[in-house]
Amino acid sequence: MEKTSDKMDRVGIMGGTFDPIHYGHLVAAETARIEFSLDKVLFIPTGNPPHKQEHKVTPAELRFEMVRQAINDNVDFAISRVEIDRDGPSYTIDTLKLLHREYPGQELFFITGTDALKEIFFWREAEEILRLTYFIAASRPGFEARGFLEQAVKEHPQVEGRIHSLEVPALAISSTDIRARLQRGQSIRYLLPETVRLFIRSQGLYKG
Repeated sequence: MEKTSDKMDRVGIMGGTFDPIHYGHLVAAETARIEFSLDKVLFIPTGNPPHKQEHKVTPAELRFEMVRQAINDNVDFAISRVEIDRDGPSYTIDTLKLLHREYPGQELFFITGTDALKEIFFWREAEEILRLTYFIAASRPGFEARGFLEQAVKEHPQVEGRIHSLEVPALAISSTDIRARLQRGQSIRYLLPETVRLFIRSQGLYKG
């Protein structure tokens, strides 16, 4: 999707729990920014993620600070408190409606993993979500996303041209694995920015 000079600005949306943020998130955001000619990428840490009610999630303010430190040196990245400051569960549809008011006339591109995107048709107000934003489905090298996209278009013709795939080499890194490593007392160096690693250590996060 090459951007032409007469097209409106494009804002990438990188939503997630970021518990903790790592290089997989950052590489996906930067790759999407370049490949889809995004003017900036907005990181939005979830406040109260409804899909993770059964899991203990690190307090939102700590996750926000980790994201802030991780993106601090990239002028093309920004961070938003929109979900953290909103009461109740963090639903994507509510965030998109607010962002459309905040960025009127701009195209929104929601960056997420292919695995998560497979559940999109079960999200709250899925049809409206697909109208409000394009989706960039990030996947690991060798992970075949084409089959999912073709099936999605076949079953839901309205998504054609709204979902795009993106191969990202660093997606083998996961927050789940980082938390598990810390609980076992193993090193997480080079899996995430050093500022985030030192913040995790100073706060005593993810200990067994």
